[in-house]
Amino acid sequence: MALLAAPLNAQTLTAVPSQQPLTLSEVLIDDAPGEIWLRFRFLAPQIARDGGSVDSAAASADMEYICNSFALPYMSSQNLAAARIVISMMDREVPFGETDPDATQFFEVYRPEEGRCIWEAF
Repeated sequence: MALLAAPLNAQTLTAVPSQQPLTLSEVLIDDAPGEIWLRFRFLAPQIARDGGSVDSAAASADMEYICNSFALPYMSSQNLAAARIVISMMDREVPFGETDPDATQFFEVYRPEEGRCIWEAF
């Protein structure tokens, strides 16, 4: 089951390594994996296959940065704990759990540990 962690206003981030503009789409609390996972979903038009300027390597660096500089402080401010943090990017809105063959989506999974995000090879 996925639930909204807290009310969100559209928030745009540009201080990521690639400098691509990202808009926070939603934050979900997901207990379906058998433990709490926080999912931070971002709209990232620059990752699009056609016309995008950000490749998967640059997006990966952005996701690690977001985990450490945005997701961890968010967890703290909302008094949340999670076994895993998932950062995802999509070039267009795709409802959670649905597929869109035309959409480009990237995601990375991290384990929050000692105040930092540890990448989980998935």
